[in-house]
Amino acid sequence: MPSIQGAVTIERGVALRAYNTFGLPAIAHTLVRVRSDADVRRVVDHPELGRAKKLILGAGSNLILSRDPDCVVVRVEIMGRRVLSQDDDAVVVEAGAGETWHDVVAWTLQQGCPGLENLALIPGTVGAAPVQNIGAYGIELKDRFESLDAVDLVTGRSVTLSPQACRFGYRDSVFKHSGFGGLAGKSLITRVRMRLPRRWAPVLGYLDLERKVHETGITAPDAQTVFDWVCTIRRNKLPDPRDIGNVGSFFKNPVVSAEQCKDIIARDPHIVHYPLADGSYKLAAGWLIDACGWKGKSIGRAAVYDKQALVLVNRGGASGAEVLMLARAIQESVYGRFGIRLEPEPVVV
Repeated sequence: MPSIQGAVTIERGVALRAYNTFGLPAIAHTLVRVRSDADVRRVVDHPELGRAKKLILGAGSNLILSRDPDCVVVRVEIMGRRVLSQDDDAVVVEAGAGETWHDVVAWTLQQGCPGLENLALIPGTVGAAPVQNIGAYGIELKDRFESLDAVDLVTGRSVTLSPQACRFGYRDSVFKHSGFGGLAGKSLITRVRMRLPRRWAPVLGYLDLERKVHETGITAPDAQTVFDWVCTIRRNKLPDPRDIGNVGSFFKNPVVSAEQCKDIIARDPHIVHYPLADGSYKLAAGWLIDACGWKGKSIGRAAVYDKQALVLVNRGGASGAEVLMLARAIQESVYGRFGIRLEPEPVVV
């Protein structure tokens, strides 16, 4: 049974299998739920919880549990959505960190505010979106980000962070770093604001969307059409975590120099690659993994999804150790053939 200490509800011995989309077994010795900034401050001020190491948990869609967490698990359940402001250039919308990301994307379209449609169906919560700087089909969160509110887990102070303060990179932010200046485990995001352009135009540069244009003959789709296309593409490629455990894309797409890309193309001319603005190239990690023969292969009960090699799945009863063994074997295989070190996207605990 939960205990109430200092206005904070503390749960003991909580099974976390239902709180991570890979469905991995682990037990939280202590779990608290926060539904407001005030709840976060109560945790910070609590004599037992305040100084303890913390694991911030949203939907668990970017998390690999390899063991029982040796820390307090803080489950973020802060809700709410609103149109905050609008002018001739943009509409600013705000959502609570506990909101489901895809639901918020769909809601913005219902409000007549396009701009997030390429990010449809990405699993997870709003609070996790800036941590990972989520991205898909030519758009990253940083392209639409306005600011966020967070609570300092040491002082309990509320702070507002700008895009510059978040230090966004490819699937990266200040919230993923624990060293000097990093905020991993030091701040809890409570609300996120997105700036959506009034002068909207569809972003269709990715191959899958270009195929949709060709298939349908719709050369100037509206935002709802792009949203529907993205949902269809993702559902065809990626398994639903409710049916088979996964965290979506397991590895980051590696970025290489033009010279490295030219060298790889000379050896493997069919490699999928995308030019970036700085002259470098992004390689499709799924293609690299597939080329090494991993699609459909497994180690124990952890496997590479047979429809998309970038996705690792739980075939039923997999442990975190099995997932990590599979991931490391893939990394070694890709490095051995291409000389490229794949970097995992999810956080490993």
